[in-house]
Amino acid sequence: MSNWRISSFGGVLLAGYFIPTWATVAWHIVTSPVRGLFERPSVAVALYATDHLQLSTMTAVRFAWLLALGRLTVVAFFALFLVLAVRCFIRKRGNGSEALAIALTIGSVISFASVLMASKVGEIEALRLHASELLVMLGTGIVMLFEQPAQAQTQAVAVPPELPAEEPQLSYNS
Repeated sequence: MSNWRISSFGGVLLAGYFIPTWATVAWHIVTSPVRGLFERPSVAVALYATDHLQLSTMTAVRFAWLLALGRLTVVAFFALFLVLAVRCFIRKRGNGSEALAIALTIGSVISFASVLMASKVGEIEALRLHASELLVMLGTGIVMLFEQPAQAQTQAVAVPPELPAEEPQLSYNS
């Protein structure tokens, strides 16, 4: 574990939160789109879509499925990151930071949009939830940006000191 970076630890912790939470939310939306959309994690999006965008019921259901698909995409990339991180831990190379970066990007966009919608419809609890999710994702993204790449550990090889070289005595150097 000496070759792991801080962002790798942060990514594992984020995956531990987002995989079960967002997969559960997405599952609720898939099984019952309207009821799942109006549950606490998605209520701000639902209120914004139905009140401000004036979507019909069928369009709201399609919107709910699109939201579930976005959340499941984030879950998939966090799961991919976990697989690559565990593989890295076992094989001591690579760390799957690309999958973490994709998950953070898509998840941040979804959370940011949810924050905007929650503030627009006045859902304070949903605003707090989405803002905290956005902050932890952005925090890990910032750490990834400023963290130096992991350096491979190399074994030091003893090199004998160089002896001073004499000038070669060639026939044309008289």
